[in-house]
Amino acid sequence: MTDDVARRFEGAHCPLVTPFAGSDVDHEALGELVEHVLDGGVTGLVPCGTTGEFASLDAAEYRAVLETTVEYADGAPVMAGTAGTSVAETLDKIETAADVGADAALITLPYFHGSNDPAGDEAFVRRVADDAALPIYLYNIPACVGRPIAADSAVELAEHDRILGVKDSSGDFNYFSELLRRTPESFQLFEGFDSHFVPGLLFGSDGGVNALSNVIPEAFAAATDAAFDGDAEAARRIHEEHVAPLFQQCVEHGFGPATKAGLRARGVLETDEVRPPLVELDADARDEIASLVEDVVAAYE
Repeated sequence: MTDDVARRFEGAHCPLVTPFAGSDVDHEALGELVEHVLDGGVTGLVPCGTTGEFASLDAAEYRAVLETTVEYADGAPVMAGTAGTSVAETLDKIETAADVGADAALITLPYFHGSNDPAGDEAFVRRVADDAALPIYLYNIPACVGRPIAADSAVELAEHDRILGVKDSSGDFNYFSELLRRTPESFQLFEGFDSHFVPGLLFGSDGGVNALSNVIPEAFAAATDAAFDGDAEAARRIHEEHVAPLFQQCVEHGFGPATKAGLRARGVLETDEVRPPLVELDADARDEIASLVEDVVAAYE
């Protein structure tokens, strides 16, 4: 089963934003977003991750977002964000994801109680993997968790038959390249830092899970095809002309608000609402992003 799941997750994957309308999740908009990114060429969906503002969803909303994603996925693989602060919470989220039809789960290290000893983090991951209702991918995001998944730990955990790979959002390409070097070829590595997506592909990654694929899925799909076909120059050009300028706006304004502003500029979302503590962009920032998005979209028409 795990081999079959892993074969489905390759290429560009979209960590979906969660659209809001007032105090509610906008499920109609979420369904339209799923159709938009799949039509743009992404191969998989990742709901309820960082970009999806998972920490701002209550339990009922969390389940409903997963249900809507699976419903509109039309057979595309779904890797559910299942980050939790304890083994029990993480397993409960994975059970929910399995119940609604997701294919795999994406877990972080616990992001409140941490361990100074990597052995503690390894024990947490093993406990989850041993009992999880789905195969799992590890999510390395030290900016949010407070510490990275140590490279040595990732290499050890790669031997677990229920752990299929890593999404690395550390922004540390040396770390990512070390995992490429030291883990088995069957262990999947996805670049989660948008500006490293194309370099990761050219170094031999299995793809990426990148916020901007919400806005410009065509660019991420085209870069993937170019890299997998051995056309490094075409992939590099997409990175420099299409991905990098928008990435800089995300760095400046925050990935969640900037991504939703980009979707609003494309007309995919009617509103770029985010939940506190995030805040929407001001008019000038929205205009900057809209101009960049317009240029990228024109290149794929």
